[in-house]
Amino acid sequence: MNINLTLFGQLITFVVFVWFTMKFVWNPIVAALETRKKGIADSLAQAERGKHEQELARQRASEILQKAKAEASDIVGNAQKRAAGIVEEAKGDARDEGARILSAARAEIDREVSRAREQLREQVQKSPHKGLLEKPGIPGRPGRLHFNPFARHVAISLRHNRNSEA
Repeated sequence: MNINLTLFGQLITFVVFVWFTMKFVWNPIVAALETRKKGIADSLAQAERGKHEQELARQRASEILQKAKAEASDIVGNAQKRAAGIVEEAKGDARDEGARILSAARAEIDREVSRAREQLREQVQKSPHKGLLEKPGIPGRPGRLHFNPFARHVAISLRHNRNSEA
């Protein structure tokens, strides 16, 4: 075989191969490469959008967290104000109740003092020494008792008698 004929045969085979490849293989390979290139570009763009959305979500979460903290702070402040109000209201109620109890106790003490004075007056009226214990009164008003050492002695003896009876 001649080298020229072999070379010419190889050239024809190569041209047929290039034509066949260009006609049937090259377009699907280029289409697959374009599809892959487009997919990669889309994936990169989607990743970039994802980063952007993630940053926006992080900002929104931060804003929501700040709002929640502010609302929580407001709620705690309002609760503290309400608690202080309730405490002040309770203090006021306790003061009123204490004043009422004190007034009732003073009234009870006044009644007991009046009752004791009446009992003492009755006992002094019955006593043979009643002229020594009375001050002269204003006309229309009975005399008032005053305490002198004798009256103190009478009061002590009355107390002693009362204790011995009980």
